[in-house]
Amino acid sequence: MPTPATHIWKPSVARSVTIDSFVPVPRGTSATIPALLSWPTKDPGDILDYVLDISPAIIGNDGDSISTLDILVNPSNAGDLIVQNTTTDGSRIVVWLAGGFAGTVYTVTFSLTTTNGRSLTRSVMLPVLALATVDVPADALLTTSGSALTDQNGNPIILGS
Repeated sequence: MPTPATHIWKPSVARSVTIDSFVPVPRGTSATIPALLSWPTKDPGDILDYVLDISPAIIGNDGDSISTLDILVNPSNAGDLIVQNTTTDGSRIVVWLAGGFAGTVYTVTFSLTTTNGRSLTRSVMLPVLALATVDVPADALLTTSGSALTDQNGNPIILGS
């Protein structure tokens, strides 16, 4: 019998964003609105870990960390993006996201408090696109050029469905 492999899980840095609205502004200049935070595009079939790092909000406050967390996904209808799991690690939130409709940009909003009583709300955009090719079943509806017609998730539409 094979021995199961043990793994040390680390969040992917490829799907990590850090808030940047706490950058000091020199005297005599105006602050600019920071760009919206955005993760890289996800396929509807992906179940991946995404990270939001709030360390700029608590820098210089040793020992402060995320205490409570609420996550809202918009839109949130049947079949839309769902939060499968969440954890925090000091100043980082790791959220596992699954599903979603291709062609939709989701807004994942985090509302949190820290152990020292700070509260913070930030949103991160997550575009969902069909990135994988799907095998076309024999009973799929086809265009005149032979391409399969697909639903909003990129799945072939089957005759009689």
